[in-house]
Amino acid sequence: MDTEYIAGKHSVLEAMRSQRSIHKIWIADQTQKSSIQPILTEAKNSGAILQYVDKKKLDQMVPDIKHQGVVAQVASYQYAEVDDILSAAAEKNETPFFLILDEIEDPHNLGSILRSCDCTGVHGVIIPKRRSAGLTASVSKTSAGAVEHIPVARVTNLGQTIDKLKKQGIWIAGADVSAEENIYRTDLTLPIGIVIGNEHKGIGRLIKEKCDFLIKLPMYGQINSLNASVAAGVIMYEVVRQRH
Repeated sequence: MDTEYIAGKHSVLEAMRSQRSIHKIWIADQTQKSSIQPILTEAKNSGAILQYVDKKKLDQMVPDIKHQGVVAQVASYQYAEVDDILSAAAEKNETPFFLILDEIEDPHNLGSILRSCDCTGVHGVIIPKRRSAGLTASVSKTSAGAVEHIPVARVTNLGQTIDKLKKQGIWIAGADVSAEENIYRTDLTLPIGIVIGNEHKGIGRLIKEKCDFLIKLPMYGQINSLNASVAAGVIMYEVVRQRH
């Protein structure tokens, strides 16, 4: 079984709570036990191996991540199928609500988007296999462990996947600064998949053409653009506002 490292208190704790297979947990010697008690409790219940080590060892294991004194070796993330995401909405008897990420490349953006997805009840996220951040330790850390709870499907052809969703009654809305439709005057209570584009280029031309309609956030400043994860969060909460 393929394994990988995840780091940070929230990431490790949510991985255990989601029943992800944990092989081993390393904890920095100087970490206060009170701050990681939930992790210690879950580890005891699951039988995961615990080892206390020097903080420098954790720095070497995950050099680019603020690990908060906790690193775990886990089974590699299992991506969902698109049908699993559709089923997740049906099982909850809720109107489908997806995010489709068109080449989001920054792991921190992806992690932030997944965290907002968990908060807003998104049923799942679809990403392309190429030119896109995958579900890494950095994404897990930024998502505060939300990656363990949001189904993410990784598809070969985003355009074909959108066609499939449309045939199943999902409306596809693209977030685009050139759109004529203001998000606050658009019905988002439909079964919907919202496309968020690349941090620099936005939504690709072919994907934009497949959208049923385009939406934009009103802009009143000089820059007139938002970080991808911030824009996604605002849009997700407008869906929540309209539906609830």
